[in-house]
Amino acid sequence: MTQALSEFLSWRKHGYADAKALGDCLRALVNEGLDQLPLPARGQTLERWRGLACVAGHDLGLCKLYEGHTDALAVMAELEARHVPPGSTWGMWAAEPPQARLSMTDSTPADHWYGNLDVRLDGRKAWCSGAAVLSHALITAWDDQNQQQLVAVELNQPGIKVTADGWRAVGMGATGSVEVQFDQAQGYRIGTPGQYLSRAGFWHGGIGIAACWYGAASALAHTLLLHGHKHAEPHSLAHLGAVDTALHSAASVLRSSAQCLDDKPTADAERLARRSRAVIEAAAADIILHVGRAVGAGPYCKDAHFSRLIADLPVFLRQSHAERDLAALGLLVSRSLTDDSPNNEPSVGRQPTRMWVL
Repeated sequence: MTQALSEFLSWRKHGYADAKALGDCLRALVNEGLDQLPLPARGQTLERWRGLACVAGHDLGLCKLYEGHTDALAVMAELEARHVPPGSTWGMWAAEPPQARLSMTDSTPADHWYGNLDVRLDGRKAWCSGAAVLSHALITAWDDQNQQQLVAVELNQPGIKVTADGWRAVGMGATGSVEVQFDQAQGYRIGTPGQYLSRAGFWHGGIGIAACWYGAASALAHTLLLHGHKHAEPHSLAHLGAVDTALHSAASVLRSSAQCLDDKPTADAERLARRSRAVIEAAAADIILHVGRAVGAGPYCKDAHFSRLIADLPVFLRQSHAERDLAALGLLVSRSLTDDSPNNEPSVGRQPTRMWVL
């Protein structure tokens, strides 16, 4: 799959002017069957992540839509949704800032392209990447029992208005990640209340995002590699050595994490995901710094592919919540010391387990 993706993208011009251009390319990928990545934790997780990294290295705006689409397909497979319309393109919209949260009520079932539509949605959804160019979306909403529910919607229907609000980005600007207004829009439930977050695949997808970070960072590093080959002076080579170290670390984490998921597909992967994302985010941030200091202003100003990636990647990295995520990881690590104790309480005089043994 990765080779086919690479060959397909090699025929596409770098740089997509807007969401329409990204949507056109996503539909072309779907029509060629290049969205059918191996499902996570099914034995070929690393191949899935290689596909995501390949698209990210080509264009992060396209990868944002491609990752959301392929993640939605994986979620529906995990939760046993019965049918995905041929040629459809999906968003995965689960962000829930306080001012943009959907409410859900039961509706009278009606025949449609997928069995029965059983809910109506009201409110506003934020950070809806590709909203104006996708055909469908998986979204989170809340029922009258204050339970979160995953809902599938067809976007071309009365009651859904794609606004121009909420998106003023330069980096990742072409994704059109605007706010969408729902007014009695129809959809159908996927899974059961709370299952979107509780399922094992939630954290599998989180590492998939990090694979996108890796793909974009490795493409930036390639610019430095070519620069270092032409200008083999000590400072450039030192930066190249630092970048190689960061990429080696990130790639090793992705390989080992993929093996862990394939070996134990239903295990709780939260700590694994948080660790992996932290390592790869740090590697990507280091690569941005080293590449920029080594190559100077030239690629920023004269290389359209480089300049777009170097603008997009810092924005995409903010899908991490930085110290918040590190604090959540630290809490998981600290709790692990009591996991073997009765009632998960520290034993008096008990020697803490050493965690970081090679």
